Amino acid sequence: MMKRFSPGSFILGLMLGALLVGAWFFGNISALTSIPPTATASAPNSAPESGAITVSDQAAGSTVTIDSLTVPPPGVWAAVREINGNDLGNVLGAVRVGGPRTSISVPLLRATEPGRPYAVELYRDDNNGAFDPALNSVYVDFDTGTRVVAYFRTTN
Repeated sequence: MMKRFSPGSFILGLMLGALLVGAWFFGNISALTSIPPTATASAPNSAPESGAITVSDQAAGSTVTIDSLTVPPPGVWAAVREINGNDLGNVLGAVRVGGPRTSISVPLLRATEPGRPYAVELYRDDNNGAFDPALNSVYVDFDTGTRVVAYFRTTN
């Protein structure tokens, strides 16, 4: 039994109710309960396409060529990553791209191997002048709500 009326609880209840009614009214209640999916390396073809990056299958070697990158200035870091099972693995190389460009060459610290899958993942720049996947946050496509990753395979 409640002995005293709590104005704080009443106001909190009103705010929560208004939020739920607003979400229901606009038909987007799932936005309150779901987390957008992220692309996984296990199913590269099922990941939503962002249109921000395009990379084609290419010969194994000490560089990777990104066909096009269409992000606005101030730009991003484009990192080439190995794929290990279902996860993105080590970063093999990264290059800073200041805005929309085509034919971007990414020098690698270690060459890619023939017949293996790889990915190019975009990261925001923290303005320190160096790439660090632990410090730079993953770039998220605002249309799909997922990180921007493009998959490719190397050939012989």
